Amino acid sequence: MASKLPIVRQTAWLSLLPQLLLIMVFTVIFGFMAKSFIKGLDWASLFYLAAHILLRSLVPRNHRRGIALSKAGNYAQAICEYEKSYEFFTRHAWIDRYRFIVLLSASRISYTEMALVNIAFCYSQTGDGNMAKKYYEKALSQFPDSTMAQTALQMIHSVENSNGAQ
Repeated sequence: MASKLPIVRQTAWLSLLPQLLLIMVFTVIFGFMAKSFIKGLDWASLFYLAAHILLRSLVPRNHRRGIALSKAGNYAQAICEYEKSYEFFTRHAWIDRYRFIVLLSASRISYTEMALVNIAFCYSQTGDGNMAKKYYEKALSQFPDSTMAQTALQMIHSVENSNGAQ
């Protein structure tokens, strides 16, 4: 199902290497157990897929709820879920930092950065430009290379400047 919301997915391609190594290790282990490389690869792939689905649905569950609520247009509730996600990944920064292994995620953007940018986006959709600006600035202060926050703030500033010129 196509989303009506602008969704950005940025992949950190190098983070796929440890995941491929993990699959190879599982292939060797399951291959010895099954006494067949092909069966080992089948079991390793199945195990990896199950772990991938389980980890990404359980650990960042508030983030996933926020996405679902955003897609449904319920931005006020989505903000609450993204805030919970931000708090969780701030408390457990190691999970976010090593998400390529812990969550089997190849995302270039951390869950912490995503939470801040998503909160800002939700505020912009509710018409609260001041809070949107505040959260984009917070994202940019914590993640100076955040192109999403930079772009959004540039857009906000250009609208503010054009309104001031009228």
